[in-house]
Amino acid sequence: MFYNRDEQALKESVNLYGALCRSVARSILESNEDAEECMNDALLSVWNAIPPAKPPNYCAYLLKAVRNTALDMYKKRRRVKRGGGQVSQALDELSEIFPASDNVEQELEQRELMTAVTAFLKALPEPQRNLFICRYWQAASIAGLAEQFGMTEGHVKVTLSRLRKKLQKYLGEEGLL
Repeated sequence: MFYNRDEQALKESVNLYGALCRSVARSILESNEDAEECMNDALLSVWNAIPPAKPPNYCAYLLKAVRNTALDMYKKRRRVKRGGGQVSQALDELSEIFPASDNVEQELEQRELMTAVTAFLKALPEPQRNLFICRYWQAASIAGLAEQFGMTEGHVKVTLSRLRKKLQKYLGEEGLL
């Protein structure tokens, strides 16, 4: 429907993926209203991108757009008041592993890096993989993860720290660090 520029594609996207998109945005922005606005902005960006973009997995493409839009909104709101928060804390935890990209060459290296991270995550046991994804994709709080996974906050922190070290070692072995 996107390729035919049929506006029904937007309604179907909301029907099929709206709750999931709002959940991802809400975990970053911590507000239902902001999550709704974020989802609408992400749908607009997807509408403008398809075509020519031809995503192999529309759901993943849409979720990435929602996540990126939410992170942009988060950064914009926090620019003046540099407060702490779950998103900035989660991103800081990974900043030692993933440098920021400033040019095309770095962008290509970053894609290789993300492919390797995906392979690393697939090799993890499901509970660890889910914990890592919830923390670093959905920016879930340590307290929320502890409750969700039936762990203490300390155990969550230790597990995430060990997973980051494993990831760093894995990326080093792959020649990506």
